[in-house]
Amino acid sequence: MNVSDPIADMLTRIRNAVSSRHDSVLIPASKTKVAIAQVLKEEGFIKDFSVVAEEGRPQPNLKVDLSYGGRRQAVLTGIQRVSKPGLRVYVQRREIPRVYGGLGIAILSTPKGIMSGQEARRQEVGGEVLCYVW
Repeated sequence: MNVSDPIADMLTRIRNAVSSRHDSVLIPASKTKVAIAQVLKEEGFIKDFSVVAEEGRPQPNLKVDLSYGGRRQAVLTGIQRVSKPGLRVYVQRREIPRVYGGLGIAILSTPKGIMSGQEARRQEVGGEVLCYVW
């Protein structure tokens, strides 16, 4: 299946899996998606992730293990795509947004790689705002 926005597809699969209380979700893997999953893991929104290559399949899958708190309440409550193929959103280092007053994160694609907004502020780089997570 051809997808015009693979990052939005990844975020939608995670959002749907969280709303259905699944333990994990499989997503077609790419370097960008793995980097986004790494940021989500570092910030504590997911438990873990792994790249799973199945025999007979041309593309490996990214298995994302979702994290839940007490009474099976999801740690990740919202995820929103910001920069889209039709409208890219770029920010300078002093314009990096704070999501929900610091309770959430912005994920940016910078010249130094994909990182959270807080890390981008520390390294003093700007870039494309991929998504907000809270």
